[in-house]
Amino acid sequence: MKIIAYIGASILILFGVLFILSAFSPQGQTSNLVVGVILVIIAFVIIFFVTRKKKVESNTTNVTLNIDLPGNVSLDSLKCQQCGGILTKDSISLVNGAPMVSCPYCNTTYQLTEEPKW
Repeated sequence: MKIIAYIGASILILFGVLFILSAFSPQGQTSNLVVGVILVIIAFVIIFFVTRKKKVESNTTNVTLNIDLPGNVSLDSLKCQQCGGILTKDSISLVNGAPMVSCPYCNTTYQLTEEPKW
């Protein structure tokens, strides 16, 4: 679509310049000058709208963390360290690369740490 707009604008500029030049010839009319200026203005308006970029604002970053666990793993329910309330996946978020837990019951926020398995 942009290519068609550029081609159309260039044709309008070409004819606009020709009309402007014909206004200064011995048989020229002042109406040719007006038509030429209007054609050139329309061409530059088309170029302006084609080259204008749309603003895209995106401040969100999606992070997907895939964990590869060996063998069969059984999951325990995750409980809050303060009140013992059951936490869901919505309670866990990544902050600066560290998993943080926000308890919806007692509003406690703390970093999730993994204990050694030995």
